[in-house]
Amino acid sequence: MKKVLVIEDNKNNMRLITKFLNKAGYETIEAETGEEGIRLALEKKPDLILIDIKLPGMDGLETTRKLKECNDIEAVPIIAVTSYAMVGDREQYLKEGFAGYIEKPLDPFTIIKEIEQIWKKSIQY
Repeated sequence: MKKVLVIEDNKNNMRLITKFLNKAGYETIEAETGEEGIRLALEKKPDLILIDIKLPGMDGLETTRKLKECNDIEAVPIIAVTSYAMVGDREQYLKEGFAGYIEKPLDPFTIIKEIEQIWKKSIQY
């Protein structure tokens, strides 16, 4: 079973994301802050990481930079999940090292498909 680390501080979004991932057969690991996400990523070695950009304390961009510096997990694909949907954001996040970008509000009918498409694309490179 593939493990997905979800770093999200909004409890409703966390519940929605983990519910659909679990239903699709993924094991989920939950973190509410960037610091907790880094600790759990190093400890649990997830196959994929979903991260909110606007987190308390260390934001999603800084957390991703730190994750990319960790030898054991630097190759794990990271998908940004954010409500910041400004022109040019997608390109900026990809430039920062994210494998993909999913906009909020999350669509429960397409979120798993979006995640799997980004994941599949990221492991082909």
